[in-house]
Amino acid sequence: MIDVRTVFEKKGRAKYISHLDLNRFMMRVFRRSGLPIWYTEGYNPHPYLNFALALSLGFESEYEIMDFSLTEGVSFGKIKKSLNDILPEGIKILYVMTPQHNIKDIAKSEYSVEYITDFPSELCGEIQKFLGSSEITVEKKTKKGVKSIDIKPDTEITDIQTSDGKLFFNIKLPAGTQTNLNPMLFTDAFWEFSEIKFEKGKICRKKILCADGELFR
Repeated sequence: MIDVRTVFEKKGRAKYISHLDLNRFMMRVFRRSGLPIWYTEGYNPHPYLNFALALSLGFESEYEIMDFSLTEGVSFGKIKKSLNDILPEGIKILYVMTPQHNIKDIAKSEYSVEYITDFPSELCGEIQKFLGSSEITVEKKTKKGVKSIDIKPDTEITDIQTSDGKLFFNIKLPAGTQTNLNPMLFTDAFWEFSEIKFEKGKICRKKILCADGELFR
């Protein structure tokens, strides 16, 4: 059995494919691809697939992780071509590799975020004031109910820019098996804070990172 890791993008209309539907869809893709994928054993054998982090519906991504196993060796180039020849517009395999990290190594996700406004410069000032707050308290749903948490210590904002009626920035948030923070938590809190109103634009996952800041591979 040979373990394989792929990095793929999910953009355009594909952002509306749910995580569960993506899993089912990819199983059909592998059946059509002819690749010697390893099947689970038991009463209902199916292609073994594992996705590192579920992506929120409506988000785009340039760095999604899909792991699977093959029963025999196939070149990475052939794997990439066999899958991309079948995948629809919006989903594309970018890289194929041997896994270097364990899923438990994931610590953060980085997203690009855009806000649409008639007053981008003023909104930029508002977000700077917001980031200067002593805390950023949000309501997060957990298995035990709704919990108030301060996300400021775990939030890193970089590359704030304005252009053509939009405010852009990158945000790093905790992600992984223990804690997952959605960038919409920050956006909803900022919406309540800001005197300059805005529309929520595109959100795109750019990277999945390990605790040391290394790209998860």
